[in-house]
Amino acid sequence: MTSPQLVVLGCPGHRRVALFAAAARAAGLAEPAVLPWSSVLRGRYELPPGAVVRVDSPGEDPEADRLLRGAALGDGYAATRVEGGPAWYAGVTAALRELAARPGVRMLGDPEEIAVMFDKRRAHAALAAAGVPVPAALAGELPSSFEELRERLAAAGMRRVFLKPVHGSSASGVVALEFGPHGRIQATTSVEVAPDGLHNSLTVRRYRDATEVAALIDRLAPEGLHVEQWVPKSGRHGRTADLRVLVVDGRATHVVVRTSRHPMTNLHLGGARGETAALRSAVGDAWPALLATAEAAAARFPQTPMVGVDLLPTSHWRRTLVGEVNAFGDLLPNLPGLPDGPAPGLDTYAAQLASPTYRQALFARVAGSARSRAS
Repeated sequence: MTSPQLVVLGCPGHRRVALFAAAARAAGLAEPAVLPWSSVLRGRYELPPGAVVRVDSPGEDPEADRLLRGAALGDGYAATRVEGGPAWYAGVTAALRELAARPGVRMLGDPEEIAVMFDKRRAHAALAAAGVPVPAALAGELPSSFEELRERLAAAGMRRVFLKPVHGSSASGVVALEFGPHGRIQATTSVEVAPDGLHNSLTVRRYRDATEVAALIDRLAPEGLHVEQWVPKSGRHGRTADLRVLVVDGRATHVVVRTSRHPMTNLHLGGARGETAALRSAVGDAWPALLATAEAAAARFPQTPMVGVDLLPTSHWRRTLVGEVNAFGDLLPNLPGLPDGPAPGLDTYAAQLASPTYRQALFARVAGSARSRAS
C-alpha cells in the first residue's frame, strides 16, 4: 500500500526544501517530490493522484520572482528591487487558489489564510478583531504620499511609527519613521535609493534630510503602506529584542530570540540570535502568557498547520504584542523544539512531520482506502 505522495511547492535546491526532505527521510517517509514555483506560475505542471502539497516560500527562486514582479517593473527589474509587491501578491495567491482547486489535491496550508497573512493590513485587522494584542495602526485608507501621511500622523498624535509595505516580507521596504522637535525627522531603513528604483540593502541606514525622507516615502506609497505605532521593545545589554515563535497545530514548538541595535531585528540586517534560556529567565512567570499570545494569533489561521508569529515584548518583558504572522516562518536551522513543548528536541521540519495534521494527511487516506476495499 503506498501512501499519498508528499509534494513540496518550493524552490529546487534551496535549503528550505533540502532541510524538509532530510526530515522526511529521517521520519521514514519517501523522498518528497519538488514542484517548482516557476512551473506553477507558468501553469505547466502535473501532480500525482492524491498529492499532499506542502506550500513553501517562492522567495529564493529567481525565475519565480521575475515571473511575479518582472512585468510590473519592466526593464528596471532586479531581484533586489523593493517594488512589485502587489504584483507578487496577486501572482502567488492566484497560483495557490488554482492549485487548491485541482481534484484530489490536499493542501497543507489554506490559500485564503495565506492570502490574509501576506496582506499586513488584513492580518492586523483579523488579529485585532479576534482580541489578539497588536500595535495601534493608522485608521482609514492607506496613505498615498508623505505629505498625507505626515498630516494624518499629526492628527492621530503618532510621532514614531513603522511603515510596512502591505505585501512585503523580510523587512523589504520597511521604514522606522520618527518626528522630533523643531521639525526634525529620521527614517531608519534598509532601503537604498537609486536612480533606477528602490533596492534592498544589507545595510541599515538613516535618512535625516526632510526632502530625502519625503521622496523615499512618496516612492514607497504606491506599494501600499500599513502604518503601525512604533512599540518600544524590551531588550538586554543595549540591544532591543523580538521573538519568532513557531506554532504547529496550535501549539508553540520553537522560540528564537532576535536582538539588534537597529529597529529591525532581521538576521540578514545584522540581527543576532539570543539565548532562549536567558530569555525565559528574563520573562519569568510571564512565559506561559507569551506563548499563549503566539498561539492565539495562530488560532486565527486554523487551516494552516504552521505559522511563524513575531512577538514584540514590552514593559520589561511583561507584555507582548503580535507584530506579524508568517506563513513561511519555519526556516530556523539547528533550533531544537522547546524541551517542555509538544516537539522537544525536534527541528522545525521534524516537528511538523510529527504533527497530527501531517500524519492525518499522509496516513489517514491510506487507511481509509484499505477499509473501503475490504468492505
